[in-house]
Amino acid sequence: MAFERAIIINTHTGERMTVMFNPAEYTLEKGNSFAEIGIPGLNAPPIQFVRGNLRTLRMELFFDTYELRPQTDVRMFVRELTALLNKEPTTQGPPILIFSWGQFNFQCVLDSASQRFTMFFDDGTPARATVSVTFKEYRPVEIEIRRVLFLGAPTIENLVPGDTLSSIAGRVLDDAGAWREIAELNNIDDPRRLPLGISLILPARKTLRRP
Repeated sequence: MAFERAIIINTHTGERMTVMFNPAEYTLEKGNSFAEIGIPGLNAPPIQFVRGNLRTLRMELFFDTYELRPQTDVRMFVRELTALLNKEPTTQGPPILIFSWGQFNFQCVLDSASQRFTMFFDDGTPARATVSVTFKEYRPVEIEIRRVLFLGAPTIENLVPGDTLSSIAGRVLDDAGAWREIAELNNIDDPRRLPLGISLILPARKTLRRP
């Protein structure tokens, strides 16, 4: 059976970077985000699930040119990896990547790369490096917020007993009549039946539509 090397594919250009040495191990992390609900009188606030977080892939990649002839600066190979942090001219963001090793395929962007040089030629040129990399999972945007343009940052508000859409709109946006836009933005069909603890997205004040 042939020895399979891990590769990093730039989905924008189709270029493939084959790692010099496969990682000895990698770590795949996944977590959730929660919001605390402030209810007076409780010793500790209950928490409300907000959303799942994207997965994070961490590993160390090893580069070594000490045995290569002619003498080769290891940074030539390291730069190929760290260049994946640069913005693409068309998207103004880093390229979307696929880290592929055997049956494991992870669509991601390169989040960080920390370089450590540990061996040098006589003239000080680096010959060996370890790069600690973090890849952040990438998922295409699947949720379209219709008819509201966020010129400012949206607000997240958690429902507590006694809350109504109009009371939240008045308290946060200083406009009780904005309850219709909140209902539309959160796809609420019946504003009289609001489950406690749900998180509502509120528009920035300057985006409210008024005659």
